[in-house]
Amino acid sequence: MREWVPVSTSPRGRLALVAVREFGSRPFEQVTVGELASAAGVTTGALYHHFDSKLGLYRFVRADVERRLLDRMEGASAAAPGGAKAVTPALVVGFDFAVAQGFSRLLGDPAPGDAEDALAELLDRLSQPAPAPIGRVLAAAWRAALIAVAEGVPADQAREVLRSLRVLAASAD
Repeated sequence: MREWVPVSTSPRGRLALVAVREFGSRPFEQVTVGELASAAGVTTGALYHHFDSKLGLYRFVRADVERRLLDRMEGASAAAPGGAKAVTPALVVGFDFAVAQGFSRLLGDPAPGDAEDALAELLDRLSQPAPAPIGRVLAAAWRAALIAVAEGVPADQAREVLRSLRVLAASAD
């Protein structure tokens, strides 16, 4: 079994499952180590043992969720027409996945620390030959749509805004 797939009944797995739920619905700063440990039925020492810190746990679950997100987005872009026209399906499929799984806050907030932005890198590749900053701009818009949903905007409304980005991405061709 891969190291990044936690066994849900182990203390490490329970912490990861709780962290996905908590970080998916609340900002990183609002989630406490005590809450995470208590909800997982472990001590705070177990959290530190398995992940070194709250940030370590966050990075662990975010990397797993981002991996699943990027796989879906790459699949959606592969099924679409080539070039920048593949960006919109990727954005919409990724958005729908994040909302349906309760990852709006987790994927909408920027990652704490200095982690590379795999989403922006993917969007750069999909948008070629547009200039490299397009990936960061599209990633920021995508994340803003997720945060809007986390703050109460209907998902359909935010999805339509993402669909309207098609014109911007298509103009890069």
